[in-house]
Amino acid sequence: MAYEISIKDRTAKIELLNRVGAKALIAVDGHKYDLDIVEVETGVYSILYNGHSYNVELIRGESSKKYIVNTFAKTFNVEVIDAESKYISNRNKGREVEGANHILSPMPGKIVKIPVKVGDLVSAGQTLVVVEAMKMQSEFKATGDKIVQAILVKEGDTVDSHQLMIKLENVEIIK
Repeated sequence: MAYEISIKDRTAKIELLNRVGAKALIAVDGHKYDLDIVEVETGVYSILYNGHSYNVELIRGESSKKYIVNTFAKTFNVEVIDAESKYISNRNKGREVEGANHILSPMPGKIVKIPVKVGDLVSAGQTLVVVEAMKMQSEFKATGDKIVQAILVKEGDTVDSHQLMIKLENVEIIK
């Protein structure tokens, strides 16, 4: 089982290669470590490595993938980067690059539903397209008052990563 862990501005690949009871063989960026790990109380671990003892406390952060890690001398903010985290990051990157008037698929997937048509006036939060990827359905919503300018996909289509699906244009509402 492999994970990526982000600590400050470093990302490390952590792999659990073998575990029998308290004995664990892990690899950090390809370097192997034989550890003896025991949870001494909830969220507190005693780790033996090369005859040295280390105590580590894990405190769940603002999400289930973020932790505050306390050792004897230091505190670290750590984030577990898994497939879901990468998906969300890619999705947000696509929006930042293309702006709010282009709806892009963050990764390969299938168009499940398009509840709008060209010329529709949509408002903030209104669903424009539903894409299924990695067995999860994601709704892409309007970020403000817009007009659907073009729909470049149809229900049932397979889309590629960063494929443009819908073009919008801003609407100025006169009050």
